[in-house]
Amino acid sequence: MGEDTESTKINHTFLRDYVTEADVISTVEFNQTGDLLATGDKGGRVVIFQRETESKGESEEVGDTGDSGEYNVYSTFQSHEPDFDYLKSLEIEEKINKIRWLPQQNAAHFLLSTNDKTIKLWKVSERDKRPEGYNLKDEEGRIKDVSTITSLQVPVLKPTDLMVEVRPRRVFSNGHTYHVNSISVNSDGETYLSADDLRINMWHLGITDRSFNIVDIKPANMEDLTEVITSAEFHPHHCHLFVYSSSKGTLRLCDMRASALCDKHAKLYEEPEDPGSRSFFSEIISSVSDVKFSHSGRYMLTRDYLTAKVWDLHMDKGPVETYQVHEYLRSKLCSLYENDCIFDKFECVWNSSDSVIMTGAYNSFFRMFDRETGRGVTLEAWRESSKPRAVLRTRHVYTGGKRRRGDVGVDSLDFSKKILHMAWHPAENIIAIAATNNLYIFQDRVNPDALTQ
Repeated sequence: MGEDTESTKINHTFLRDYVTEADVISTVEFNQTGDLLATGDKGGRVVIFQRETESKGESEEVGDTGDSGEYNVYSTFQSHEPDFDYLKSLEIEEKINKIRWLPQQNAAHFLLSTNDKTIKLWKVSERDKRPEGYNLKDEEGRIKDVSTITSLQVPVLKPTDLMVEVRPRRVFSNGHTYHVNSISVNSDGETYLSADDLRINMWHLGITDRSFNIVDIKPANMEDLTEVITSAEFHPHHCHLFVYSSSKGTLRLCDMRASALCDKHAKLYEEPEDPGSRSFFSEIISSVSDVKFSHSGRYMLTRDYLTAKVWDLHMDKGPVETYQVHEYLRSKLCSLYENDCIFDKFECVWNSSDSVIMTGAYNSFFRMFDRETGRGVTLEAWRESSKPRAVLRTRHVYTGGKRRRGDVGVDSLDFSKKILHMAWHPAENIIAIAATNNLYIFQDRVNPDALTQ
């Protein structure tokens, strides 16, 4: 009897699209030079990519001078493991919430990684030599019998294959009762802050057993709780300033020179609410999921569910710029609430000159806005665009009127394909986009208006 060929076929599409939860990327971060790119995932792993240097012939071939935009795996290590809080009978996930690089001081690189509870400082270094000729050890590392040693020699360093070593240097634990959502390195290079839902702590990089609480919004009675901290960041130039955002859509700028405990903010940034547009979902969609200082330190970029906003530090009455990311979803808020997508936390980033902002959306879409013209473009991170030299095509979401070829209907959007995490190279037009378990890196080889990989 013949074998049923239909039953023996493998569904390659299913295998290709199958993603284990542990492989989903949860954070992306360039270092200060942009030569290294780190990603963290829900399985507690950190993968570091290094930028490859182009040879002269390859540079001339693509009509470019300088480095390639190609990044290859440099090192992979397990940063966090699953843990258990026995006092509260709660599991602590290994998921990496944030990664932040420290300014480079020597040949080694240092980075901070955190899960919900524990922050770790890692040292990343290279070794291409090994010592030989020990007096008290043999070639295999075993201790020699002292009575057999008749002469002394000077150990020498001999070349060996390049090895990348990643070692934990500090473990900062027991500083947070609630889940850590942000870490930010101070411009002084010696301290950093970590924020959870109700508190912000400041740590010294050399001291692990204590931190200093600088913000505490926990009420005496938890029933009086009206908002939580969603994100926090130090000012890029002034070590005494930091900002934190809340679930009510407000930003609070704090000055540590005024008070050791910054419960009283220096400035409150808030957009007046239009009473006519208030709905059941107003408070949920106004919650700020991310806040980033511009490189100049003059502006702040925030992201809520439907919009991205730019705030001037000198103007606290409202944002100076508002960009609609996916306004077409306003009519879908009820279904987005039912499937929990309304609680997704999108990140936002600046380009190196603070002239363009970028943030994520659904259906593997991400959006860029030119601050000078106010125009936005929708781009898609998908497998076809990951081919070398492929040009990113612009996409449009059809909301009514004349439908153009290639437009995507609102009802056809795939809400499981969300772009939450991204990073922009600190000096060039190179972007890193995390789409579930895929990392896309795109480079502008011509001009800022045409992104290619």
